[in-house]
Amino acid sequence: MATTTGEIAEQYLTFLLAGEEYAIDILKVKEIIEYDIVTTVPKTPVWIRGVINLRGSVVPVVDLGLKFGMEARPVTRTTCIVIVEGDWTGQHIFMGVMADAVSQVMDIVSGEVREVPEFGTRITVDYLKGMAHLGKKFVLLLDIDKILSANEMLDLNEAVTTVLENDNHAALLDSSEAGALMEGDAGAQAQDSAVQE
Repeated sequence: MATTTGEIAEQYLTFLLAGEEYAIDILKVKEIIEYDIVTTVPKTPVWIRGVINLRGSVVPVVDLGLKFGMEARPVTRTTCIVIVEGDWTGQHIFMGVMADAVSQVMDIVSGEVREVPEFGTRITVDYLKGMAHLGKKFVLLLDIDKILSANEMLDLNEAVTTVLENDNHAALLDSSEAGALMEGDAGAQAQDSAVQE
């Protein structure tokens, strides 16, 4: 989007996380959903809240606050999950980002983006594109493609794989139980026929 001065403005979705305002490039955001049932996955880092079923797809949910070393926050009526699409270490995946609340979509001109100082922020500057004015305060612009390391991506993939394997195992159990029931019914019918004869 071009401004009246000819500068290119990009749109960002802003959201609250532990009282601070963060923003994600709107092109990375696929949808925003209510925080509902999140299935926890054993033996995963605490910042992986679990996974959700998004129209048949297993999507991992990340608590950025915990990942950034902040204290755990309770789930409230404004808590939501922002589904983002990104490229992490060469992998193209969808991920849910837990937010305390979604604020607004704002236009930010590239010339308004400032470098983040090494001090004064709760998170490492490697995760940030920069910061921009939001009224009288600053909003931190997250670089969603850099918030996960290669090892953290493995943790995320393992969480999804574990759920998929458990689902397949449950499906196999369901089918075997159904087969056993059918065999049992067939056996009972055969016994009834033999009694009648």
